[in-house]
Amino acid sequence: MTAIQDVIGAPAVDDLRRAMSERWRGNGHRVDEIARYALLSPGKLLRPLLLVTATEAVGGSRERVLPAALAVEYLHVASLIHDDIIDGDDLRRGRPAVHAAFGTPDAIVTGDALMFTVFSAVAECASLGVPESAVLEAVRVLARAGEDLCRGQVQEAMLDTEALAAGADHCLDAYLEMAALKTGALFRGACRAGALLGGGGPAEVSAITGFAEHAGLAFQMHDDLLPFLADSAVTGKPGSSDAANLRLTFPVLLAHREGARVDRVLRGAAPPGETFAALREAVTATGAVELARARAVEEAELAVAELGALPRTEAAALLGVIAEVAVRRDR
Repeated sequence: MTAIQDVIGAPAVDDLRRAMSERWRGNGHRVDEIARYALLSPGKLLRPLLLVTATEAVGGSRERVLPAALAVEYLHVASLIHDDIIDGDDLRRGRPAVHAAFGTPDAIVTGDALMFTVFSAVAECASLGVPESAVLEAVRVLARAGEDLCRGQVQEAMLDTEALAAGADHCLDAYLEMAALKTGALFRGACRAGALLGGGGPAEVSAITGFAEHAGLAFQMHDDLLPFLADSAVTGKPGSSDAANLRLTFPVLLAHREGARVDRVLRGAAPPGETFAALREAVTATGAVELARARAVEEAELAVAELGALPRTEAAALLGVIAEVAVRRDR
């Protein structure tokens, strides 16, 4: 298992890191300094990579869409800043989370500022030769992605132990809807915006959107598996975080469907470490880890199948690699 960029080695990632570093040099204002800290952390830049690759897959120019690619990361990082505050997680990507390093009030404001910066960044593409109509549509797509992300966040909070009483199948359906919103939103937004900015036709935009929907689900399903597969020193986040927040993740829900009484574990008052250990035992004993891994791989394969409608280019092949590696990564 590995990190995505280690396998892909995409030149676009270097371009994105360089552009991000140049854009966020830090000008002495505290908001900019905090944003720089958040944005230049050792993240994957996966969503910006998806945008530029989707652009190139329909024949567009990477250089013309770099501001929009960075905009997707602004939205993603802003959501992480807020998520860490909501979840009470003080560690992100192997170092102090933004609120732990700079205080909660300034972290919230910086997350808000990054969200507003999304739209001015996308608008920059018009000055680089992208038709204004495409820029406007990309703004609409990313705005909708942000709305869906928020809906997914709220829906995730509703997936609690009380929801288990409605039955395992109901909970799994609710999980899939939540994942399609919370994680799928930015995958879908990045890919669809990239295809639009690159001048893709309706069939190409539809294929790339379908790819993103399946890839987003695959990514989230595997992400839920990471606490049970990798050490927190590798993932950069405590493995017991979901347990501390009594969160019903994909393998936990599958374990519940297979007969494990995870509701008893989650209703208890044990410390997070003990709760996580009990959940690990449940997902292992029921085979939920293997079931979750198989479903994630299936979604990745469905994502790759959507790419059949695109011309066979290096960029289209890279999208396929991203989907495949998304379910083999360790962080």
